[in-house]
Amino acid sequence: MRKISLIIIALVLAFVFLQLFEPRREAAVANFEECAAAGGAVMESYPRRCGFGDETFVEDIGNELEKDGLIKVDFPRPGQTVASPLTITGEARGYWFFEASFPVVLADWDGLIIAEGIAEAEAEWMTGDFVSFKATLTYQVPEERYSRRGTLILRKDNPSGLPANDDALEIPVLIE
Repeated sequence: MRKISLIIIALVLAFVFLQLFEPRREAAVANFEECAAAGGAVMESYPRRCGFGDETFVEDIGNELEKDGLIKVDFPRPGQTVASPLTITGEARGYWFFEASFPVVLADWDGLIIAEGIAEAEAEWMTGDFVSFKATLTYQVPEERYSRRGTLILRKDNPSGLPANDDALEIPVLIE
């Protein structure tokens, strides 16, 4: 009986030893949001970066930095939650417009268009300077959806239809 007790105690001690000294597995992190949620170090840059272990993840801000000299959006900002009716405000160079407007689209996580509208210039648009614009999109969120992620797309108006004249600002958003 004493041998059985010693064997049980040895097994319990071995189990406790393995639990205490087993290397901890870090949580699986695949993107900026998961990194921040897992407690990674978030660097206050733009776009923000998050360090987790040996990896660094960059916040998705769409192509905002690439289009900064052409179009700027005040609302919504990348990563913000949007709800219907969604009012979009900002400013764009006059040549982004045609007849004082340009198209705006809201797409869900897989590219399905859930709202379309027109942004309208709020001042004289026939200029190379920045011109304020405003657009309002009304939509209904599909009942069954895989993700809240979506993309707001502000397209340069292109009456010629030539691909060389196409351009767009894409802003990642969370759709309510």
